[in-house]
Amino acid sequence: QVQLVESGGGLVQPGASLRLSCAASGRTITNYAMAWFRQAPGKEREFVAAISWNGETTTDTGSVKGRFTISRDNAENTVYLQMNSLKPEDTAVYYCAAQLARGRSWYSPNSFDYNYWGPGTQVTVSS
Repeated sequence: QVQLVESGGGLVQPGASLRLSCAASGRTITNYAMAWFRQAPGKEREFVAAISWNGETTTDTGSVKGRFTISRDNAENTVYLQMNSLKPEDTAVYYCAAQLARGRSWYSPNSFDYNYWGPGTQVTVSS
């Protein structure tokens, strides 16, 4: 079993940056694909970014592309989401997810492909 805990959320003004962390325990995440999703009030959970076992990454092609970057530090058993130029529409609860990888380059933008989830961290962007 993999336990995930997100941190780094908070209240920031538009244009600010935040770095979210997802600390894993229970097992090393070396062989896991990792992802970030978010859910705004009244909306469905949506994909933000994912990273494969070997470090290949993808981000949502919508509003976060070019602003958000996912990375991983397997030695620290941690995944990060660097968020720059934050906008009010980025306000949401951000969730970290993990799944045993199906290959070195595997990752998925689909929430149903991930079995392990953290409790989430709130990000609020407001002036």
